[in-house]
This record gives sequence, structure tokens and C-alpha cells, in this order.
Amino acid sequence: MTDTDVLVIGGGGTGVGVARDLAMRGIEITLCERDGLGGGTSGRSHGLLHSGARYAESDPEGARECIPESRTLKRIAGECIRDSGGYFLQVAGDDPAYFDEKRRACEEVGIDFEVLSGEDAREAVPALSPDVERVMEVPDGLIYPSRLVAATARSAQEHGAHVHTHAPVSDLHVENGHITGATVSGIDSNTGKRIDAEYVVNATGAWAGRLDERLAIEMEPAKGVMVAVPFDGLDRVLNRCREPDDGDIVISHPEQAILGTTSVPVDDPEEYDQEDWEVEQVIEECAAMLPGLEDREPERVYWGVRPLYAPDEAEREQRGISRGFFLLDHKARDDLGGICSIVGGKLTTHRLMAEAVADHVAERLGVEAACHTAEETLPGADDPALLDRYVGEFDARGPADEDVLGV
Repeated sequence: MTDTDVLVIGGGGTGVGVARDLAMRGIEITLCERDGLGGGTSGRSHGLLHSGARYAESDPEGARECIPESRTLKRIAGECIRDSGGYFLQVAGDDPAYFDEKRRACEEVGIDFEVLSGEDAREAVPALSPDVERVMEVPDGLIYPSRLVAATARSAQEHGAHVHTHAPVSDLHVENGHITGATVSGIDSNTGKRIDAEYVVNATGAWAGRLDERLAIEMEPAKGVMVAVPFDGLDRVLNRCREPDDGDIVISHPEQAILGTTSVPVDDPEEYDQEDWEVEQVIEECAAMLPGLEDREPERVYWGVRPLYAPDEAEREQRGISRGFFLLDHKARDDLGGICSIVGGKLTTHRLMAEAVADHVAERLGVEAACHTAEETLPGADDPALLDRYVGEFDARGPADEDVLGV
């Protein structure tokens, strides 16, 4: 007798997305997160809702994933999303050929865009640098990760899932080469509780390789800093139109700008140096798009760690290529049945990642129900106060949108 059909370990965007998708298919779900929801990468991201334009020329397949997922989130996620639109800025000294290449690529993959002169762009956004020569306007936006994760978890609950925060997994149980469940603390008491499951999903992101030594997952986490500064009146997401590099994204919150980011490999996703040079470099580079940023005192500085899959990273020669997601079936990889892992990806495509996992799990369990997560609006989507209440209930408050959430 099992306690649950599927045990999902990890309560970031992908984990709660998997729980929601499977629960909507009528499968009994238990999700366990060692901290509050979104406490890992999701809640510490810059929150860019990608239109796909960032990857259009370097990874058209990745861009094509972002386009419909961005539209879906705008449709179902309400006040978890800000549909701001975005600019790709060619600043004096940037290679104009790169701008032209991105424009052609956006056209080829089907991303709507409009090219503006620097003068026209500054008329719409007066704070832009006088060194901005050309702008490509694209349908980027931004995500409030705390709200999105909490609303997705609430939806999973409403479809029957059991969501447990502050419930770390300490051991996976194996019988005859098959995972049969895990020991989890913090559910009934601080002592460990055994949860038996037909299938287990490892959705722990940058920590995926640390869940159990029997899972051969090579991760290559990379830290990145985000710097929040006071800034009124910016109503676009800004991207520097050059090969992706440090300090080339500005996310527009109502009274702040979130500047990002760096990409520095780290050995440990929890223990790493938080260095002043990263903060200084991000501010300096972003100031080329928005002059005066270097004179503003940061109101919030935080680091996140990307869940990069090492075999994928080993094939890359530049940061400009989109990082896809990978579904790892441990029966095929490690001769360990009853478990899969999902790694890589980005918050914009978390629903698509969850759908891929749910399809895999449903097939293993013999369930024929299809995915409906793109069709149902998230609970509380149009009520910011209710969304923020969900954030509190799931302890999902993170630094990425700290300035936006209600008390």
C-alpha cells in the first residue's frame, strides 16, 4: 500500500509545476520542499519572462519554446506576470551586425518585433542613454516568482496534491533496484516519516546531484548576482543587444530596477563567495543603458544559482546559447527504476518542463490523461492580495519580488 502515487522532491517552479500537472491528471501527489517554496533558484532569479528574442539567433529551438510559454503565462498567471514589453538596445560601440542578426532570427522564428530609432525609443523611455542608437521592441515581460510558485502550488492543492514545506528528504528507499519512496522530516514531527510512492520525481534543481549518491547527475552550478536599485518610471525590460555578458539585463519593477547578472561557476550551490566586484560590474554595465545607476545606492542585493547540467555545459563555447532542460530517466541511466530527474531550463519554460515530466510519469504509471495546465487560470490570478496570501501560506517570499509583495 503506497502513501502516494508520486513523490515530488523540490518546491521550485518546476517542482510545483509537476505537482500541478500530475494532480490535474488525477494522480495522487505529495510534494516535499526542505525550505519554503521557491527558496532555491526560482525565488532568486531576475524574473525575466523571455519572449525568446534573447536566444533567437543562437538557439532557435530554445526561442521557439519560449514564445508559446510566455504567451501561456500571460494568459493564465494574471498578477504573477507583468506584461511590460522589452527593448533590445544597441549602444554606441556595440556591433550593429549582431543587432541585424537578431532581427533576422526573430523574424524567422516568429517573434513579433519593431525596430525603433534611438530618438523614438527615448521619447517612450526618456531615461535611456543618449548612446542608444537602435532598439528592437519585443514581447518580453517579467515574472513575480514568489506569486507564480505559490499560485501554482495552490492549484496543485485544489486538484488534490499534498504540499509540504520545511520537509527535507533524508533518504531514498530502494528495493530490488527500484525506488520505493523516501524518508521525510517535518511532516508529522521533526522525526523522519517514511513516504512510499509508485514513482519519485527529483526536481531539486542545482541540488539534483546531491539528492542521492546512486543518482549519477553531474551538475555545474553557476552563481549570478542581482542588484535592486530605486528607479521610477521604467516600464520596459531592457536587454543589451550584444553577445550575452555580465550586466546586460534590467528588469522594471514599479519603483525599482533589478539589474543582472553575472555567471560564475561554483562548486557548491549553497556555499560560495558573494563578491563586491560582481555588484560593481553589473551596475557599471547596466548604466550604459540607464545613465545614473552608478550613483544609486542598492536597496537589495541577492545571488541565485543556475541549475546547469554539466554534460550540456561542456559542449558550449559561449554564454549566448540558450540552456535547455533535460529529463533524466534513471532506469536507463543508472539501472535504478521508479525515479526521474529534471534539470536545466529556465523559469519561463517551467510549465513545459513540468508537462514533459508529467507525460513521462503518467506513461510509467499507465495513466492516459492529457496535460491541461495551459488551459486553466491559476487561482487568485487577478487578485494580488490573495496571491500574496498564498505566498505567506507556502513561505514562498523570495528576494526577486520582495518590493512588490504585500505585507
